[in-house]
Amino acid sequence: MLKKPILIVMVGPTAVGKTNTAISLAELIGAEIVSADSRLLYQGMNIGTAKPTDEEMERVPHHLIDVTKPDKAWSLAQYKNAANSSISDIQQRYHIPLLVGGTGQYVRAIIEGWDIPPIPKDHKIREELVDYAERYGSVSLHSKLIELDSKAAESIDPRNIRRIVRALEVCISTGKPFSQLRTKTKPSYDIFVVGLSMERTKLYIRIDARIDKMFADGWVEEVHRLIDQGYTPDMSSMSALGYREVIDFIQGNIDLAETKRRIRKASRRLVRRQASWFSADDMSINWYQMEDFSLTQLHTNVSNWIHSIS
Repeated sequence: MLKKPILIVMVGPTAVGKTNTAISLAELIGAEIVSADSRLLYQGMNIGTAKPTDEEMERVPHHLIDVTKPDKAWSLAQYKNAANSSISDIQQRYHIPLLVGGTGQYVRAIIEGWDIPPIPKDHKIREELVDYAERYGSVSLHSKLIELDSKAAESIDPRNIRRIVRALEVCISTGKPFSQLRTKTKPSYDIFVVGLSMERTKLYIRIDARIDKMFADGWVEEVHRLIDQGYTPDMSSMSALGYREVIDFIQGNIDLAETKRRIRKASRRLVRRQASWFSADDMSINWYQMEDFSLTQLHTNVSNWIHSIS
């Protein structure tokens, strides 16, 4: 009998192989997958987010995928509440929750038990920040956040205007760094964190191949459909890797070669940001190199850990 409910967590950079590995492990240990990827929340954004296929999701139950429309942004607090609810539901049915994703802020919020204060919105400050972003761009706005709260800035994509505005709004209205307003409450379950890694050059080759496959699979057509449904480039969902670049291509601002070049560059930035959330020397993470990965060994290690705490 387990002393406390358990949570298995799987992290790693984009394109390292989390989806296939998580599904295979889940089948072996009787787990259900809870997504910790901000891009997978949105309906209709499938190809560019490398969302698990219907066939993959039939193999293992998945949670927090396709839960909102692209014009309905989710806050970190919303995600945390929904994820904890899914984890609790899985545990109550005596299955194992497997939290999987590359959105570091989402994962840390769960495994470190972040308490996110309900700070009221200041509409005047917000309007001024949005106006600034429209005039000078999101990167310039992000530079202001670096000045006020470099720690928060590290975790926010420079293209994600909504999150930059919120962080700056809190900094300005409270006079305190956004990143310092969170407290932590230790989660009430035992946690085993699996990290998947790959030599950076090999990972970049995989990323480039995946980008080519996304275009071959109809990424441009997918974005066309989203635009036809009324979704616009300024929406938070469209800060997902590559979508704004594809929109620029559709609008005739750049050619296909330049589109892919920009997405490759953005992908490399994402890998570096993910590495800042999950460091190779973090002793709380059980790292596995994908070049010599063994599912059998991972299964054995996870099973032994479960046995050791029961």
